[in-house]
Amino acid sequence: MKPEQLPVSASLKSLQPVLDRIATEVQALPGRGRPADYIPALASADPRRFGMAVADLDGTVYGVGDWQQPFSTQSITKAFTLALELSLDGDLLWEHVGREPSGNPFNSLVQLEYENGIPRNPFINAGALVVTDRLHTLTGDAAGTLLDFLRAESGNQGLTFDEGVADSERAHGDRNAALSHFMASYGNITNPVPTLLDQYFRQCSIEASCADLALAAGFLARHGIRADGSTLLTRSQAKQVNAVMLTCGTYDAAGDFAHRVGLPGKSGVGGGIIAVVPGRCTVCVWSPGLDQRGNSVAGVAALDRFTTLTGLSIF
Repeated sequence: MKPEQLPVSASLKSLQPVLDRIATEVQALPGRGRPADYIPALASADPRRFGMAVADLDGTVYGVGDWQQPFSTQSITKAFTLALELSLDGDLLWEHVGREPSGNPFNSLVQLEYENGIPRNPFINAGALVVTDRLHTLTGDAAGTLLDFLRAESGNQGLTFDEGVADSERAHGDRNAALSHFMASYGNITNPVPTLLDQYFRQCSIEASCADLALAAGFLARHGIRADGSTLLTRSQAKQVNAVMLTCGTYDAAGDFAHRVGLPGKSGVGGGIIAVVPGRCTVCVWSPGLDQRGNSVAGVAALDRFTTLTGLSIF
């Protein structure tokens, strides 16, 4: 073990100097990527912004930089809707969406036709639409159910939708509409497509900070146990969510992310990434500059340094 790494029994209180060091190193990165300009409401974000938070299993949070600054969660919410849907639907969900990496861009239609309208995994847009559709059928309000869950797990009742971002996505949502109609033709979407799209765009528009999301994802580090001690997922189901995050959570860069970071993670084009150290902690980073595959340049670099400096990896 390298001297700077944390022993398995170490308290996470020693993480603050590590986070400070990471923030200093990230600021020196020569290239920080570009914000997601295909969603106009996100295009003006400053790629130099950076925040990082780590939440212990008991809810203690350590942070650095803009760790309390709300940002657009976007596809990070797919991890939470997957967990909520799995808690209600169980293994029936996997009859409607796969668990394999796609190898294609997150909004691709390519595989759907020859796979009979079954998306390759829950984190590409097609798969997330199926999950949201099923959650909406079971709850009557998928986006509202998600928001209530995030408020409860983060302890922040102020979390809300950014209607400006949701409207911006509606105005540029033709590809998601096409995916939804195509899957509906195979019977894999049950709600009216306009209803589904409204739920999906609102879901992706939720604003939250690194601290909020690190806390909200804590159930995945606690093997399915919520912040109040109740059970959301069985240990096996929590393992399933973490496994799909590891193999599919960063679009078509999941292999590189696993190689560099070594943790289950889920990114969003708002620049955020959540990552899970099962049995230890959860991490959230944010920086709006993205690489060509839609992942935060500074965020991936920070998580790479985090696992290297602490030794907190699943491998």
